[in-house]
Amino acid sequence: MVTTDFHVITRLESEIIMADLLAPIVTSPFLPLVIFCARICDVTLGTLRIIFISKGKKSLAPLVAFFEVLIWIIVIGELLSHANNLISYICYAGGYATGSFVGMYVEERLALGIQLLQIYTKKPVNTLQSKLNQANFGATIVHGEGVNGPVSIIQTIVNRKNLPQVESIVNQFDPDVFYSMFDAKTVRRGIFPTLGSGRLRMVRERPGK
Repeated sequence: MVTTDFHVITRLESEIIMADLLAPIVTSPFLPLVIFCARICDVTLGTLRIIFISKGKKSLAPLVAFFEVLIWIIVIGELLSHANNLISYICYAGGYATGSFVGMYVEERLALGIQLLQIYTKKPVNTLQSKLNQANFGATIVHGEGVNGPVSIIQTIVNRKNLPQVESIVNQFDPDVFYSMFDAKTVRRGIFPTLGSGRLRMVRERPGK
């Protein structure tokens, strides 16, 4: 019985402390704006967490999840219990939508992960392969048959941060070239450029980063 009373008192004290801390915000006319901003942060972290999980980021995903839930419990959960007007509800929904966009934008700017780039062309591919190698990118040539006859395919694995550089090389080679990209979660025994060395390096296993 004593233990139960102790837990009840502790919970009540925590609620009082939280109420005192949030009182200026709850009574402020800027409450809807605070809800909007808090929801953006919460959903942005949630979007990043899902993306990190899909890319196998075992260290980042739990860390992001921690702060996502922390924001929800401390800020949004408490503030919504005092929000009783239409503007607050609209700001809540608007923050959710905006947070989804911000999360995708942040992930795009971070450019995490590795991608497989497949380039299809009828031009002599040895030239393109040479240009990719000179830029410290590995490239493999595959010969195939398309609807309009023989076609050459160059496959290269690149970090997303290096995609603009590779796309520039490909477009200079053939402005009308067709290419496609796929996410590569794990790469084994690949060739990647070593930053600042100007040389290619071999890797045995490389998880998507």
